[in-house]
Amino acid sequence: METALLVKELRSEFAGPFELNVGAGACAAITGPSGSGKSLFLRMIADLDPNQGEVWLHGIERASLPAPEWRKRATYVSAETGWWADTVIEHFAVNSRSEVAALAARLGLHADLLDASIVRLSTGEKQRLSLVRALLRSPPVLLLDEPTGPLDEESVTQVEALLQERMATGTSIVLVTHDPNQAERLGHQRYRMMAGHLETP
Repeated sequence: METALLVKELRSEFAGPFELNVGAGACAAITGPSGSGKSLFLRMIADLDPNQGEVWLHGIERASLPAPEWRKRATYVSAETGWWADTVIEHFAVNSRSEVAALAARLGLHADLLDASIVRLSTGEKQRLSLVRALLRSPPVLLLDEPTGPLDEESVTQVEALLQERMATGTSIVLVTHDPNQAERLGHQRYRMMAGHLETP
């Protein structure tokens, strides 16, 4: 399998060093206790937190790209979603409404939500809409931090189906989850984070 994401000697003062090799269309699923460094690891790959080491994506070194360009390719979706405008649709490109609505529908969200105020949304709705935001860009790598944490079983199934589809077209995923069953369902490679180090269970 062709290597998509390659992490070498990635570390910070809090965690690492990390080594990871994820193939194109594969998912590396990471479980582990709260506070063990799972979210930090994703943020380090995305270059959102201070770190040292090398990260490569399809042969292109992270250090060779401006940070915003890197994050378009290795897109991080946090467990606590960020919103900066008043309504949902303002967070998307002007001409993308039909595409947003179609993706939202796949995740069990009604098109009316696009005109809703952010403050009216449930945690689960925000989580799915932040995933829509990331999927619209079609990045080669998705860094997903508890993408289904607040969701009910039916919504979890919808999210996982969409992620499986993206993997089938070559998207690679690094998934942090508290659900070992989800790690089993989605993860081609499975790891456990313990005190800032990745272990193979």
